[in-house]
Amino acid sequence: MKDLFQKKWSVVIIAVFCSILWGSAFPVLKVSYEELQMAPNDVIAKIVFAGARFSLAGLIVLLFIMAKNGKRILVTKRQFFILILLGVVQTSLQYFFFYNGLANVSGMQGAILSSASTFFTVILAHFYYRSDRMSWRKTIGLLAGFMGIVIANWGQELKLSFQWDGEGYMILSGLTAAIATIMAKELATGIHPVTITGWQLTLGGVIMLIVGLPLLDEGAITFTPIGWGLFIYSALLSSIAFTLWYSLLKYNNAGELSIYKFIVPVSGTVMSAMFIPGESLNLFIYLAIAFVALGIIVVNYHGKT
Repeated sequence: MKDLFQKKWSVVIIAVFCSILWGSAFPVLKVSYEELQMAPNDVIAKIVFAGARFSLAGLIVLLFIMAKNGKRILVTKRQFFILILLGVVQTSLQYFFFYNGLANVSGMQGAILSSASTFFTVILAHFYYRSDRMSWRKTIGLLAGFMGIVIANWGQELKLSFQWDGEGYMILSGLTAAIATIMAKELATGIHPVTITGWQLTLGGVIMLIVGLPLLDEGAITFTPIGWGLFIYSALLSSIAFTLWYSLLKYNNAGELSIYKFIVPVSGTVMSAMFIPGESLNLFIYLAIAFVALGIIVVNYHGKT
């Protein structure tokens, strides 16, 4: 199993798969807000919805661990404190900004701004790890990937504006995601990646529920059969994607892995065209995919030594 997260071909496949799962969150959340009749400015409803999603996702992972190897779920007091810290940053804080920011920007703007986590991670890794320095190759890969994101949104009536609780929150979500990536790699040594995922999702989700439930207005969230389906899918995509991603982080450089997150906004755009009325694929999307693929190839090409 360890080799699966170290071999180049499998690392690429897993990283791309995780990014596509995260990309699907954009249309899923946008449709969920509408289906569950959540008001765009209802911060508490989104905290509760996110908390319930991540609590369920974390419990799914923990139950999987218990079924496979019950002892792996056990952690020391120090490790539990670290997992609480990760839960606060990776889940509670990041997704407070993400859920509320996404509600106040268009899906296309959200897709562009979500790439901020990639830039922050590469930059933080450059200063934190001697073995993960910035290079011309990484810079060109980043530029190509970002160009793909811009092209993907060029034909979607992108409006450049700034709201603190919109674009500002999306950027802060990217920053907290980058910080959590470094924290998970550095602080959670000695804890199995799947255990990290289960605990930090559960703890982060529970914290959001503790904060949000007492303040939730009656009728702020109205579940329907479709709404339940979207909710369960969003929980499953989190449990699967985070488990695989943390496993990759354990054996690979954070800076290089973060490049694959350029696929997130592009796949999110493609799936939005598939599932959201009024959005459709066009030449811009196909060009964007080509630039993202180019960025990945450039970043991973080392040449002859």
